[in-house]
Amino acid sequence: MMEYQTTLRDRFTLEGVGLHTGVPCRVDMRPAAPDTGLRFIAGGVEIPALAEYVVETARATVLGKNGTTISTIEHLLAAVFGMGITNAEIHVDGPEIPVADGSAKLFVDAISRAGIATQNQVRERFAPVEPEFVRDGDRAVIVLPSAQFRVRFLADFEPPIGTQYFEGEMNPEIFSREIAAARTFGYLHEVEALLERGLARGGTLENALVFAPDGPMQQMRWENEPVRHKVLDLMGDFALLGAWPQCEIIAIKSGHKLHCIATKHLRGRLRGKLPSAKVQ
Repeated sequence: MMEYQTTLRDRFTLEGVGLHTGVPCRVDMRPAAPDTGLRFIAGGVEIPALAEYVVETARATVLGKNGTTISTIEHLLAAVFGMGITNAEIHVDGPEIPVADGSAKLFVDAISRAGIATQNQVRERFAPVEPEFVRDGDRAVIVLPSAQFRVRFLADFEPPIGTQYFEGEMNPEIFSREIAAARTFGYLHEVEALLERGLARGGTLENALVFAPDGPMQQMRWENEPVRHKVLDLMGDFALLGAWPQCEIIAIKSGHKLHCIATKHLRGRLRGKLPSAKVQ
């Protein structure tokens, strides 16, 4: 399936609240023609799901165009990208994407129910011939030539989470089984501070994994669920590359900001607009 473009067989709709605003939000995802890519549509404005339309990466990946913005797109895009969808229209009613349970599982389940249709056109791939990297202090994203799309992620968090690692090939089966259900997470003191500032208004113990000083406040789905969610975020952000990565991505303590820098750089390489030298 990864050799050819794909879209949904049927449309689906999901509703819920936004993690950061607490406002009711709705997503209506529809099939799309070949070579049209992933596109968000909100208030009559069409925003391509490409790195150059990222306008903010502070606590979520936010796309924007002509004054219209859509926040927290990474979990939905992780599901779309991880399941191999190439072309889709994503109609959004509200300021952000519904948080669901804080993971990509609800979106993956909806895609599975709607079905995936293979199209006749070949899918564009990004297959680097030499290493690439971007770096910000002790954080880095390294891209290496590879026959398959693989991800290695090293995360280092304050206690009680600590240092965690994940590695594996990325395809729809592995993504849906090993990554999709990993929830967004945070520390109890951070959540309390955000709520005092009027942020994270939609956050609850039902849609985020919260760590108190002595450990998680809910049952974890994996012992290393936080780093799996970081891989989920990376998948959502790398959907903005606009091509399937036939490469290995090594991420060290990276987040939305560095992922955005990396995908913008790699899109330049993909379009032949950058020299072959590495960037830092």
